Amino acid sequence: MDFMNSQIIRNSLYILDEPESALSPSNQLNLLRIIDEFSKEGTQFIIATHSPFILAYPKAKIINLDNGMNEVTFKQTKIYRLYHSFLEDPDLYLSDLIED
Repeated sequence: MDFMNSQIIRNSLYILDEPESALSPSNQLNLLRIIDEFSKEGTQFIIATHSPFILAYPKAKIINLDNGMNEVTFKQTKIYRLYHSFLEDPDLYLSDLIED
């Protein structure tokens, strides 16, 4: 977060590899706020991520690289489907992972 707040130069291009990896969910949302602020001033970001918070950014162009390069919507991503399914029924996942 310190890097994003102090080192980003406006109207530049940044390639970020999983910038969320050490961030809590609330700080991932703060990161998204910073990305949005800089994007409005011409800064571009290419981000490799598994974060549903970052993938949900409404202005994002999401490219799935599983089978070539295909543009997908947030709800078409594997991470969205996994989180959504897990949150709908955590017991379905946990019963297979944790023995009584």
